[in-house]
Amino acid sequence: MVEVLIDSIRVSLMSQHRVVILKDASSERFLSIWIGPYEAEAITVSLQELEVSRPLTHDLLRNLVNSLGAEVKQVNITELREDVFYAKILISTDGQELEIDSRPSDALALAVRVHVPIFVDESVMEEAASAPEVEVGEDELALEGGEERLEVFKDFVESLNLEDIDPVEGDEE
Repeated sequence: MVEVLIDSIRVSLMSQHRVVILKDASSERFLSIWIGPYEAEAITVSLQELEVSRPLTHDLLRNLVNSLGAEVKQVNITELREDVFYAKILISTDGQELEIDSRPSDALALAVRVHVPIFVDESVMEEAASAPEVEVGEDELALEGGEERLEVFKDFVESLNLEDIDPVEGDEE
């Protein structure tokens, strides 16, 4: 299992859906999971430590677990099947460990309320995580033959005779 942190929650420009971005705690891998707007709000409210006048659904779940003498230990995102993520909430009660099936969004909303670690199965990370693209600097371009490839364009630009171009009407230069 790979420990992840909630990096951000972003809004889709195409729909009302949100995407939660989970970052691998020990590398630069990111996992994006689409969630609904209400679940995104529930996660955001807790992350920003906003006070609400009445308990939200995930606050109710936390209060219920605590009232029963149980403890949420961690949240695991365990599978990705047919583009659907699956999660389990690990709860300890009376010396027993229980795994409760959950949508990842609900499990994350609970995790941020009870301050427990979030884990993703390595197979899910391998299948669905992404790493930011490495920017190629000038030194790296030169090492990869970039200078030679750019020479063709430099020759073309230098061969242009811009004095023969008629100015556009209204352009005084």
